[in-house]
Amino acid sequence: MPVKVNSQLPAVKILEADNIFVMDEARAAQQDIRTLKILVVNLMPRKMVTETQLLALLSNTPLQINVDFLHMMTHKSKNITQNHLDTFYKSFDDIKADYYDGMIVTGAPVENLAFEAVDYWDELHQILDWSRTHVYSTLHICWGAQAGLYARYGIPKHPLAQKLWGVYHQTVENPKHVLFRGFDDDFDAPHSRSTETYASDLPHDFEILSYGETSGLSLVVKKNLREIYSFGHLEYDRMTLDFEYQRDKAEFGEEVVPDAYYPNDDPTQRPRMTWSSAASLFFSNWLNYAVYQDTPYDLRELAKYEYFNL
Repeated sequence: MPVKVNSQLPAVKILEADNIFVMDEARAAQQDIRTLKILVVNLMPRKMVTETQLLALLSNTPLQINVDFLHMMTHKSKNITQNHLDTFYKSFDDIKADYYDGMIVTGAPVENLAFEAVDYWDELHQILDWSRTHVYSTLHICWGAQAGLYARYGIPKHPLAQKLWGVYHQTVENPKHVLFRGFDDDFDAPHSRSTETYASDLPHDFEILSYGETSGLSLVVKKNLREIYSFGHLEYDRMTLDFEYQRDKAEFGEEVVPDAYYPNDDPTQRPRMTWSSAASLFFSNWLNYAVYQDTPYDLRELAKYEYFNL
């Protein structure tokens, strides 16, 4: 799916160098189709890295996607320039009258804080409430998944005895589910978190689609596919966990090596990438089966649909 973005976004040059097709505004204007509209609520500190990771995964099917990036106005980002935010990002006020086929809420390194202690919690809560009538399907990632479940259903997160950090084996619990079409019986996924969600806390209209013996819940969905919660980081690139390892080693003197990531657990070696195929297939399935197949042509019709009156 060619991704239509501002041609000056730095991620565009990185993706093109990796032979990933990105469509600029001029070429998109020549195609007489309705693009899918995707909103990315980017809560990650290294925003440019996350932009590149997500755009790469959204780009590999045959329709156009228009991607808007959203940042929190109630939070001061430390790892990105204000000029980048002003140029490539929107605020909630900019988009609250708009409608989207899909929305992605990323993770954030705030999981050890109570939700209400996060400085942008009220703003994020407002966006999640708005999405019920303005977004067809939402995909929540890691802390974004825990935040979505807490905001919508009051489901708490629980501290782990030690940080879950590395690449973990996941089993496909329902191989016939549309989100797992084309998957093998199991797959790998990176995780990086210190809290977890209990399966026993999930509402009755949710289904567990994948699970890990070590990592616990991996992917759960509302059965109508309007809400999808991924507790891992399939979007991570090869070097993301390495960056976290090197950062923690430099800042805190911690040398805990991520599980099943470096060959022979040796951080001097290049990390092994074992989840890219699963990531690509999952995001393609989400776009096709949870978004494209069911979203109305006129997105203004979303609020009129019976299943949006929740």
